[in-house]
Order: sequence, then structure tokens, then C-alpha cells
Amino acid sequence: MQQWKAAPGRRAVLGLAALAAPGLALARGALAQGTGPGSAPGSDWPNRPVRYVNPYPPGGPTDTLSRLWCARMSEVTGQQFVVENRSGSGGNVGADMIAKSTPDGYTVGLGGIASHAIAPTLYASLPFDPHKDFTLVGGLWQLPNLLAVNLDVPAKNVPELIAVLKAHPGKYSYGSAGAGTTLHLAGEMFGQLAGVQMVHVPYRGSAPAQLDLVAGRIHMMFDNIPGTLQLSREGRVRPLAVTSLKRSPVAPEIPALSEFLPGFDIVSWTCLSAPAGLPPAMVARMSALSRKALENEALAKSYRDLGAEPWWTSTEDIASYRATQEARLAPLIRASGARVD
Repeated sequence: MQQWKAAPGRRAVLGLAALAAPGLALARGALAQGTGPGSAPGSDWPNRPVRYVNPYPPGGPTDTLSRLWCARMSEVTGQQFVVENRSGSGGNVGADMIAKSTPDGYTVGLGGIASHAIAPTLYASLPFDPHKDFTLVGGLWQLPNLLAVNLDVPAKNVPELIAVLKAHPGKYSYGSAGAGTTLHLAGEMFGQLAGVQMVHVPYRGSAPAQLDLVAGRIHMMFDNIPGTLQLSREGRVRPLAVTSLKRSPVAPEIPALSEFLPGFDIVSWTCLSAPAGLPPAMVARMSALSRKALENEALAKSYRDLGAEPWWTSTEDIASYRATQEARLAPLIRASGARVD
């Protein structure tokens, strides 16, 4: 006779469901975190500490701004972001380190106008390909420059300065933190748009140039806004204008050069940079977490206290912006004679 079995009772079914529930919950959690078998590679980033390469020396504005972002990212992600300063060759040493690191998302760093928009034209050869060796995840901040003159220059505003320079072509000098920097190129742009001739005096960094500006050994200087703004507020130099398209929220009383020279716009911009070849899901997650960090009110205030503006962009927008900046700055670099062979 054929045997038959009764269907499981309600209690048996509930018991089986109870046993299965923890496994289902774990599976759902793994998928939500991007760690399950069906998740996209890198969607769980970061699941361990991240090394952040800053291509500039410790103690300067880029270092401070980088550390503020890293501290906030540590809070957002629950993983440590450890800053490693690798300076040299105008930022190229650190950029090369980022480019040649393993594309696993655990070495990232600071990119921006110097390595990704100026370097391709400024240097005859580079140890990396600025167009192919990086993943530019998104913007971090923008930092305008400030035009200031020493107190002996007979100009209280930009129109008066232009008049003085036109009356004495080649007599007045301006300092910068080095040939090919945004500070040097700001002076070149000013000379072209205003139709004036000045003597460029490059320094090894802003600090010695600031000393000579105060002492009157150079007549004017284009510098990142934090240091020179402090000198102006101490009454040691005279600020005339910022180089961003609009006035800086940090010093709204100082006009923008574009108010006198339409189209004038050159700022130090930065972005989160990583080696090429990162999984798309990882890049998307990096971008989303960076945006969350940059939208934090405390971080934004700290940035603005230093003269910078938080500047999140999408991955697509930063790639387009970089290309536009390179094309715009290339003729200026060639005209400046700053090319490094």
C-alpha cells in the first residue's frame, strides 16, 4: 500500500521560517552594504583605513583643508583617512604616487589645477599621464587668490593700479609662489587683460614673497587668500581684488578683478583623485560620501574661515571642468615662458 505523509502543520512552517530568518536578514544586510554575491564591486567602500596623499608640504592651506576633509570623511564612513604628505616638483611627486598606486580605492589623494590642468602644458615630460592615469572623483574646494600691493604703491584700487602700470611699463614687479603656479598665471592674465607690463619675481613658496612684499622689495603679489588677507587686515599690505569671478564670502568688501576686467577668473581648485581603473560602483560611492562630508555645516565654516569654498561636483563634471581649464590655461602658460623642459 502506498504511504502518504501529511503536509507540515502551521507550527512546523513557522519553525522553519524562524530558522531561516537570521540568514535572510544577513543576506539582505550584505546586499545593502555591497558585500553580497549580487553586489557591485567596490560598493562597500571603505571597509578599512584609507591613505590620502597630499602632494604638498605640511602646514600650508592645502594641508589644513585636506586634513579637515579627511577628519570629516572618517566620521562619515567610520574608517580612518590618514594624510601622507608627498611633496616635490610642484605636486608631481605626490600625483605620481597616486597614479601608480593599486586601483583598489585605498590610496586616494589631492588632485587639482596644478597636476591636472597646468602640468600637461607646463612640463615637457611627466612621470604620469594626466589624461589617462587618474580617476577624478569630484571637486573638493576652490580657493581664490588675492592681489595685494605694498603700502608705497600709489594705487588705492584696481583702476588706479592699471593707470600706474601703464604709465611705467616694466617698472613694477609682482611676486608669486613659483613659475607656473596659479599665482604666476594670475599675474600673466592680469597683464594680458589690462594691457600692462610687469616683472615677474618667482619665489620658492608664498612665505618669502610675502616678506618681500611687506618690506617693499616687490610691488605687488598674487597669493592664496588666507595668508595675504591676514597681512592686509593687520595693515601691512593693501588688498585690491580677488581673482575669482565673484567676491569671496570671506572678504566681501574686496572687489573681484572681473568687476574691472570682464572674464577674469583664476582660482586654485582641487578634487579627489585616485588611480585609473576603479570600479564604477566604488567611484559612485566615493563621490556620494564626499558630498555628504562637504555638505556638513561645520566643515563648510572651517573652509570659509580659511578663504575656501566647499566645491562638490559629479565625476562627469570634474572631468569636463578639468579639460576646459587645461584648454583655457595652455595659451597663458606658453605666453608666460614658464615651460619646464
